[in-house]
Amino acid sequence: MCTTCGCEPKPHDHHHHGHQHTHQHDHHHGEAKEVRRIAVETDILGRNNRFAADNRALFAARGIFVLNLVSSPGSGKTTTLERTLKDLGGRYRCAVIEGDQQTDNDARRIAATGAPVKQINTGAGCHLDAHMVAHAVEEFDLDNLDLLLVENVGNLVCPASFDLGEHHKVVVLSVTEGEDKPLKYPNMFHAADVMLLNKVDLIPYVDFDVEKCKEMARRVSPNITIFEISSRTGQGMDAWYAWLATQIAAVRG
Repeated sequence: MCTTCGCEPKPHDHHHHGHQHTHQHDHHHGEAKEVRRIAVETDILGRNNRFAADNRALFAARGIFVLNLVSSPGSGKTTTLERTLKDLGGRYRCAVIEGDQQTDNDARRIAATGAPVKQINTGAGCHLDAHMVAHAVEEFDLDNLDLLLVENVGNLVCPASFDLGEHHKVVVLSVTEGEDKPLKYPNMFHAADVMLLNKVDLIPYVDFDVEKCKEMARRVSPNITIFEISSRTGQGMDAWYAWLATQIAAVRG
């Protein structure tokens, strides 16, 4: 169970022997629980969206371009961030918010690039929310920042529902995961404006259909921008950097 957003498996149906009124009682009790769960989730998302709106206004006022990077664990988000920061660090003032359930391993990797980084450990929580981000950005000098990169917790479900105040969600999908991920996790791919198809240097060694994957992604998000990259070799990264440059210039100018 996600202790932050309240998502949990639906309760199992139990078959009890007894009188009819017992079954009716259980039925109505189940309906009450469902209504209460929906109300709680609506309240949580509403509160999150208020914080997200405040974040978005703050970023706009300071001219900061913000991306929310999402993916399943092991897609290569952190390696992609590392390479991006090393290659663009001389051109833009960058900072990173690192989201993980435990450890600061990724934050230490990012800090080694020279970029300011703030670690958020969510514990049992499976995503970052806008309130967490609002507190994290207090650690940065926002008047001297062009690009804020948020690496969300590795999860293709809950982060789709939580706006952080970012300009775009960027979903990272590696060719080792299978080309059907966009259809298996449509909410996430629908919420994302950009997809980084990572580890393309491994295509000769895995069973992965690039065009089929791109078609599936566009089926759930028709206007999604797709970059085929390898954060390990650098393949395709220049196109990603060119897109970032255009977006940063638009926000700053």
